[in-house]
Amino acid sequence: MEEINNFEVVPCTESDYLKPFRVHYNQNGTKKSWDFMRTHDSVSVLIFNTTSHCFVLVKQFRPAVYMCEWEKSKSQPPQSADKPEEGAAEAAAPAPESQEGQSASEGESASKLPPASAGVTYELCAGLVDKPDLSLEEIARQEVLEECGYDVPASKLKRITSYRSGVGVTGAKQTMFYAEVSDDNCVSAGGGEPREGELIEVVKVPLHEAMTFAYNERIPKTMGVIFSFIWFHNNMSPKYKISTNV
Repeated sequence: MEEINNFEVVPCTESDYLKPFRVHYNQNGTKKSWDFMRTHDSVSVLIFNTTSHCFVLVKQFRPAVYMCEWEKSKSQPPQSADKPEEGAAEAAAPAPESQEGQSASEGESASKLPPASAGVTYELCAGLVDKPDLSLEEIARQEVLEECGYDVPASKLKRITSYRSGVGVTGAKQTMFYAEVSDDNCVSAGGGEPREGELIEVVKVPLHEAMTFAYNERIPKTMGVIFSFIWFHNNMSPKYKISTNV
């Protein structure tokens, strides 16, 4: 998953997933404009395995996250492990000239690329609402099967809530479901749909470690993971008389 190479950033002039627009409007007598992106709505699923008492998440490389980390690393001053001796700065050799055909900025950026792990995140099983002939429950069911390998009837999915995500940029709506599975429901290893470019690792988080996992800032995760773990603690833990380590 973390074997990422030949990374290249190019302008996006056409996409099946993102369409940029600029809207002009008046608000309380003031003329305004706003740039936004039209995207698909989506579904997400909190999966709880009742056999092993663990949550089932997905782990994958996200180029957008990686690029944010890359941009952040470019803006940070270089750090040295040892303090240079007096006069060392004056004696330092000049920076080498850029190679022919490559700008200095390109050479500098390439040498500071963060590790691929900087773009890997833990997420709920999720997918785009791009099949108009299917209900949200049926789309969620397909995602659980493709990404995590569990065959769950759509009727067994419990709707938690829906909310807007990325309101400053997209405003797309995500609907979150809850699914209880057992080892008997596992029919494949999951991993996503290769034809759609997915490369997903299925990850299990033990129930008693859930809240520690949610609040550990060193573990890159989506807000959906944190919110859904809190929802489970408030709504399901009392029912099963189990602890989420809060």
